Amino acid sequence: MKDGKTEGRKEGKTVLIAGATSAIAQGVAAGFARRGYEVLVAGRDLEETGRIAADLAVRYGVRSRAFSFEATDFGSHQRFADALFQGGAGLTGVVVCFGLLGDQATAAADPLAARRIVDVNFTGAATLLAPIANHLERQGSGFIAALGSVAGDRGRQSNYIYGSAKGALALYLQGLRQRLAKHNVTVTTIKPGFVDTRMTFGMPGLFLVADPAEVGEAAVRAILAGKSVVYLPWFWRFIMLIIRSIPESIFMRLKL
Repeated sequence: MKDGKTEGRKEGKTVLIAGATSAIAQGVAAGFARRGYEVLVAGRDLEETGRIAADLAVRYGVRSRAFSFEATDFGSHQRFADALFQGGAGLTGVVVCFGLLGDQATAAADPLAARRIVDVNFTGAATLLAPIANHLERQGSGFIAALGSVAGDRGRQSNYIYGSAKGALALYLQGLRQRLAKHNVTVTTIKPGFVDTRMTFGMPGLFLVADPAEVGEAAVRAILAGKSVVYLPWFWRFIMLIIRSIPESIFMRLKL
């Protein structure tokens, strides 16, 4: 489906994209806008999120609003959620797209750098999703999704701090999925492989690099289909199956 073509406005269907300025997030936002959803875009840079919201509104003819949001300002997340629901406004779902790769060598040497990676990738997501999950549970419908990573499937010396945070996020979502299943709320864990974004630009050893717009669209399809876990592109499921199956005694001798 080309830009500018929508499936018709979905009255009452609203999705929040948290961390909306990343390339994958913009692909996700476009995917929902094409389907007629009202799109709420949230990020640290309100000027940039404002431009994204305006572009979605013009390009797809949908309502779109921008919000200021900081992943590591944990104390503000309840207030942020309350503001979204003020006046009984409905929320169909949320997609958490913010993340921080960081630098493994720096984080290994600097505890504060390690903490920031964990805080952005896990703690910030958990503290944002807690009030939203409670709202959707009471509502009795909706979806939650978050961008994890294939890095969270097995700890590797090259990025184990980032990977451990994404692994923790996957476990959090797994428990949330079980809790909310009986309330008609789906929870989707999205695990991208290498994607052509600012976060991966210039990294050595990249292969099978995917287009962020295509990953975003595939993520939307998986979310709306109610998938539990999806690897993007699809072949990463099998790559990670092989990596997870390597015995620890052999794995310790590999340079991954």
